[in-house]
Amino acid sequence: MTPPLRNGLLRQASTCLRQQRTTPVLRASRNATLQRLLSTLAILEQREGKLNMSSLASISAAQKLSGPIHGFVAGSNVKAVAEEASKVEGLEKVIYVENGDYDRGLPENYAPLLVENIKKGGYTHVFAGHSAFGKNLMPRVSALLDVQQISDITSIESEDTFIRPIYAGNALLTVQSEDSPKLITIRGTAFPAGAAEGGSASIEEGTDPKASCPTEWISEDLAKSDRPDLATAEKVVSGGRGLKSKEEFDRLMPPLADALGAAIGASRAAVDSGFADNSLQVGQTGKNVAPQLYLCAGISGAIQHLAGMKDSKVIAAINKDEDAPIFQVADVGLVGDLFEKVPELTEKLNAAK
Repeated sequence: MTPPLRNGLLRQASTCLRQQRTTPVLRASRNATLQRLLSTLAILEQREGKLNMSSLASISAAQKLSGPIHGFVAGSNVKAVAEEASKVEGLEKVIYVENGDYDRGLPENYAPLLVENIKKGGYTHVFAGHSAFGKNLMPRVSALLDVQQISDITSIESEDTFIRPIYAGNALLTVQSEDSPKLITIRGTAFPAGAAEGGSASIEEGTDPKASCPTEWISEDLAKSDRPDLATAEKVVSGGRGLKSKEEFDRLMPPLADALGAAIGASRAAVDSGFADNSLQVGQTGKNVAPQLYLCAGISGAIQHLAGMKDSKVIAAINKDEDAPIFQVADVGLVGDLFEKVPELTEKLNAAK
């Protein structure tokens, strides 16, 4: 081998060895730098001066990333809510805007408010719950910022890679985004709400653009109940079309729920038939729940319903059809006439208290 050829091969080998030694170090250095630059704004919901605890899941999700986490809340007399939120574990700062125009969360004026504060804070990620509020607000914010929203995520792989269910939960899609900031809605049942005590975040007043709102709030008609909130309850009893009428739904389900100390839910078929209010609907087009116990009666187990409750820890089902799809996911199944079995179960639960 001639000296020039030998020297050239040695130089190439030396260069390769240097690249092998330095590339992982440089990559690690870039990742560390990127992580130091990350920052997340968690959108917190409030209603009538009370913090919505289910929105704390956005903070739990943000803790999967590096960097500071700031909370954001707006409305009238909202400073007290900000002080309550400042105690939530994981928050470094709570930004609040005091203005009654934001009480109802109308996206036409809330979205410009949020955009203004996102730009001011220079956030890399913005998280909100996949609730009616989040689903109403975030698409408009996404359009104003000209970035693509990533909806209903259940897992965070890295600062730019997320997992969300598709096809009614039958498949999981891995989404990688190069947008900045990344606008994301969080499935609350996939991320446990963080501790409401133990934090010591600072409180800061945010920027209010006072954008005009072309939408006028007229009124609302809410179904009020002393029972646990459906979205966060540890026990849920649900009724379906098998109950046959609103009268039978009201006769059988509330006593069973009271005996268990549970929230009441319903399938879409039951809601569409007028048996229950649509605020009680569980499923793909309703609420996602993940209680410790999900007890359903007269629900066949359509895929759209399963999408909203299959993360429940224990699923119990009562149905007269032994081939009903619900039994394929149920941990405990009872084949029988619900008009006999539900009152019998309610009686035994009351006797056991």
